[in-house]
Amino acid sequence: MSHPESAAPLADGLARALARAGLPAPQGLERLSGGANMESWRFAAGDEICVLRRAPSLEMMAGRPMDHAGEAALIRAARAAGVMAPEVLVELEPDDGIGSGYVMRAISGSPDPNAFLAEADPQLAIRDIARELVATHRTDCTGVPVPVMDTAEALGELRRRFLDYGGDRPILALALRWLEANIPPPVPPRLVHGDFRLGNLMFEQGRLTGVLDWELAHLGDWHEDLAFGCMTVWRFSRPDRPGYGLTTVEELAAAYEEAGGERFDPARFRFWTIYRTFWWALGCLQMGGFWRAGHDRSVERVVVARRTAEQELDLLLLLEDLAPEEERKRPLPPTQEPLAPTTGEPSGAEILTAISEWLNSDIKPLVSGRGKFDLAVARNALGIVAREIEQRPVATDATLAADLLAGRADLATPGLLARLRRMALAKLSADMPKYSALAVARAQWEGN
Repeated sequence: MSHPESAAPLADGLARALARAGLPAPQGLERLSGGANMESWRFAAGDEICVLRRAPSLEMMAGRPMDHAGEAALIRAARAAGVMAPEVLVELEPDDGIGSGYVMRAISGSPDPNAFLAEADPQLAIRDIARELVATHRTDCTGVPVPVMDTAEALGELRRRFLDYGGDRPILALALRWLEANIPPPVPPRLVHGDFRLGNLMFEQGRLTGVLDWELAHLGDWHEDLAFGCMTVWRFSRPDRPGYGLTTVEELAAAYEEAGGERFDPARFRFWTIYRTFWWALGCLQMGGFWRAGHDRSVERVVVARRTAEQELDLLLLLEDLAPEEERKRPLPPTQEPLAPTTGEPSGAEILTAISEWLNSDIKPLVSGRGKFDLAVARNALGIVAREIEQRPVATDATLAADLLAGRADLATPGLLARLRRMALAKLSADMPKYSALAVARAQWEGN
């Protein structure tokens, strides 16, 4: 449903669903940007502004521990508990013919993280976030089919996925080995949102107005929510402010406790930060599988899959303190020499650059809305391939990954940390060179 020609059947099915809620047919359907797993469409239904949240394909819902009916029920429970969750108006049914999902009343504001960080008062905003986190974790889920997370079982599933995806990324193997050795003891389960981060929070004039995207909710350790929102990737160019891009982790913890939350445990927070960084690395790899299987053939899907390199760099930054001091001080091996520029016929990288420049100069003025977003993603994809051709980064080593996973190698192995650092820098420089943590890592590891 990501192309304009699909809007007509979507509107017909949506009209059938809206009729059950006493609302008129949709007008002005517009696909919203972003959304790694689900689609979101904004539209008017009479005087109401609504948002449809749906799966791009029913296959993408297979194996999920909570379906959209359960998700809608959970959102209603959270809203009843005082969370600024959206109001669910109606769920889709099979006879609607447009897949799985539900319609919500739109929340005022914007989810744009950069706009929010530019205008928010950090002290006020972090209190808003802490308040909503506490309200979420106190939500009564009685009667709602919310899955319960067993950390050891969940980690076992991540191990299986890692091996299914090739099991050949050494940095991911290093993280998995650490996680399996450091599972914290269980705690009384609380409702965990599972995706509580900038980009899934609505803000207006720097103040929080809504909490979106409940598809990953489960019962478990509430530290997971705090850790996920503090991951580098969700700080949006604020690597120096680990507390949601606003403040320190210590100030976030204090705001959480002041809002009525339980006492913060730094060791649990560290575990969940590494866990969710590893989890998102696998999530990025999974996007490539969705594309290959035909569930979503968008360019966005394959570009997100290349964001694994961001998480590998972050994992190494999180884990390198385990290495002996002499290994942390060891110089990095030399970089792979890029291919020499050609003077004859254009190289493949130059052809890709030419296409990207043409898209920017000739095509960009012709598109708007979702089309402009897709164009930016396409140009990003061309840049990834061009840099890969020129720089030839290497991110895989099945033998080394197996050794790390089995404990035959670790960060005390002479030269290993330096090698992994160079590997992470090279891969991320090709895949996502604007990632904010890349400059931080270069300064720390290369002294630049």
